[in-house]
Amino acid sequence: MTMPEDFGHSENGGSAPRPAASPRDISAKMKGEAVYDAAAEAPVEHVIEPAPDAEGTAGESVQADGMGCHAPGKKMEAQARASGNGAVLDQFAKDYPTGPHDKPESMCPAFGSLRVGLRMRRVATVLSGSACCVYGLTFVSHFYGARRSVGYVPFSSETLVTGKLFEDIRDSVHEMADPDRYDAIVVTNLCVPTASGVPLRLLPKEINGVRIVGIDVPGFGVPTHAEAKDVLAGAMLNYARQEVAAGPVPAPAAGRDDRPTVTLLGEMFPADPMMIGAMLAPMGLAAGPVVPTREWRELYAALDCSVVAAIHPFYSAAVREFEEAGRPIVGSAPVGFEGTHDWLAAIGDAHGVPAAQIAAAQNAFGPAVKDALAKAPIKGRITLSGYEGSELLVARLLIESGADVAYVGTACAGSRWNQADKEWLEARGVAVKFRASLSDDLAACDGLDPDLVIGTTPVVQHAKERAIPSLYFTNLISARPLMGPAGAGSLGEVVNAAIAGKERMDKMKAFFDGVGEGDTAGIWEGSPNLRPDFREAHQKKLDKQARAAKAQEMI
Repeated sequence: MTMPEDFGHSENGGSAPRPAASPRDISAKMKGEAVYDAAAEAPVEHVIEPAPDAEGTAGESVQADGMGCHAPGKKMEAQARASGNGAVLDQFAKDYPTGPHDKPESMCPAFGSLRVGLRMRRVATVLSGSACCVYGLTFVSHFYGARRSVGYVPFSSETLVTGKLFEDIRDSVHEMADPDRYDAIVVTNLCVPTASGVPLRLLPKEINGVRIVGIDVPGFGVPTHAEAKDVLAGAMLNYARQEVAAGPVPAPAAGRDDRPTVTLLGEMFPADPMMIGAMLAPMGLAAGPVVPTREWRELYAALDCSVVAAIHPFYSAAVREFEEAGRPIVGSAPVGFEGTHDWLAAIGDAHGVPAAQIAAAQNAFGPAVKDALAKAPIKGRITLSGYEGSELLVARLLIESGADVAYVGTACAGSRWNQADKEWLEARGVAVKFRASLSDDLAACDGLDPDLVIGTTPVVQHAKERAIPSLYFTNLISARPLMGPAGAGSLGEVVNAAIAGKERMDKMKAFFDGVGEGDTAGIWEGSPNLRPDFREAHQKKLDKQARAAKAQEMI
């Protein structure tokens, strides 16, 4: 699929021609689009029937009152399938295989897709879910710097079951669809609406020239918030790809590069795309947009690439759209000397760059990477875990910096795009765990005697309680450049400073030993008032409940 030279607005199969939009205005009206079902604008009667429970017998429907979203995952999934969302869940199972780690252990997955939408210019975001979930997602979004409102369509058990919720959502997007303000509106179903079959697919595809993108991001179908980013990125790429196929679309705001471009798949530190662009230049290539993008028209430029670099390997839905567009995909990333050397060769081969130009790029940046690694050596044993999707890349960089990396755990799944990284790490004695659970990460911390633990918040807390130096992966590691010469020296200072703090942490542990845990938690005058008889009675109640639950399973 090549991008048309005339970057007017897409006709999308409309019967009557329209004037091309100015490159400065990508919100031109999109009327008469025969490619979409015009009947989707009509009122839809949608009644939710009671769904069977996980065992197939009639069970309670998921409620809208805050208790429903705490229903067991299997029951929620069974109801979603009975309500017509089986195809959505089947696609999730293909895109994000779970294995033994079958449920989120970090924040709500929908935070990932929400954050992608909130970062995009001229894109509005609407959530459909339990009020408690929407409150939590809104709070954490603003905690992480969102500077715009999050839309919410409230509902009750009655509006959920009768289909009035869908009508309310449809009315809301009609009211919001102002082309002077928005290029697109993203509507996201959370757990309860997905389980109840609220059919966002029946929303109109555009209103007054504003695109409507409906997605389901249930916690019982999407394992991590990192992969939820892919759910929205894939949906937007699918929409944009259909627009490109239908006719001319707006040019990128920054114009088109004369050189073939490499689209970068996965969020990364802002300096990394610039470094990648510098490394591609000797091969006659340029760095294209980073997906997820920051505005709608960048999606067209992302599709108009020569090669896609799957920097983060879990973007399955996005990869599917690029493959539909005929774009080759290259895994791994230019981290460390060997990673940079191999990645440049893979990108050059995928584009058909002559061997001499590939060698020129490797020779231009390989020595600089080696020099940066030599100036910032790292000594010590490290365990590393996270849920961003770049854990294997960071481990490669640490090893080339001299560190002894004993364990790498990632909450994301393995794929063909990180297979080379896995093999590289395992060849150097690293235990690699995909879909790693919290218990996996804690076991590595306890059993491998690390000098430094890099991980998620609970892993870091666990390590600090044992006086092991630790760093939070998301804020202190992934928020640094990783690619090329800039990345080669970026981790040494922070990692070495943390390892050097071991003696200070031992002193703190000795000083506070026995305080704030178990029976000594809280503030006491004298000794704590222990009541082992109360504990024994409560434990008997718990044991009785467990026996009753076990007996119920056998019926």
